[in-house]
Amino acid sequence: MANESKTAPAAEVCLPTMRVYAMAAICIGIGLAVGFLIRTSTTNPASAAPVARAVATSPHNAAVTPAGRMPSLAEMHQIANQQAAPLLEKLKSDPNNSTLLIQVGSVYHSAHQFKQAAAYFSKAVQADPKNLEAHTKLATSLYRSGDVDGAIAELNRALTLDPKDPNSLFNLGMIRLQAKQDPKGAIAAWQKLLQLNPHLDAQRKAQVQKLVAEVMAASNGPGAGKGAGAND
Repeated sequence: MANESKTAPAAEVCLPTMRVYAMAAICIGIGLAVGFLIRTSTTNPASAAPVARAVATSPHNAAVTPAGRMPSLAEMHQIANQQAAPLLEKLKSDPNNSTLLIQVGSVYHSAHQFKQAAAYFSKAVQADPKNLEAHTKLATSLYRSGDVDGAIAELNRALTLDPKDPNSLFNLGMIRLQAKQDPKGAIAAWQKLLQLNPHLDAQRKAQVQKLVAEVMAASNGPGAGKGAGAND
């Protein structure tokens, strides 16, 4: 079954905070989809290519999606199954191969099949509990499937493996702001990111600092208490 992207219902926020939340919505799409920082990955880039792009480039998909039309979730699921098939065949003889499991999960995540992706990332975590990439990707798919608390728990597990991991800290802050309406929790995560990563790329550092400043300003503005939640 095709899964649609879900997030927790957002509480009402006052007008001065709207720009920050709009910025967060953009950043969370970037941060959660590809990670805040580019990290060397065990995932095969070809296997994780966006399924929508495969529709346009593969002649085998011409009958599925007419030219010029974005594929439906059901069509994306069908194409993801085709892309994942060779990897799934390999998994039959090596079912605990975390690299293959992550690759399959990435294919389904690209197709917005978030629950299916989470299932494979979860298997990768079980096969290799110390695999930081598996934990962070599982958190991403859990969040996109609507399991906000599960995503936060998974990011916290990732941070037990690497307490200064910038991807996990950035995404944790975004989830707290976007899904929990918890600006204090978001700021704490981002400040920790900056504190523990003094050699962070200058551009990335500036982005995080700007986000912290804007969330602080919005939190201190009129009606800032609305929608704010305690840390979980």
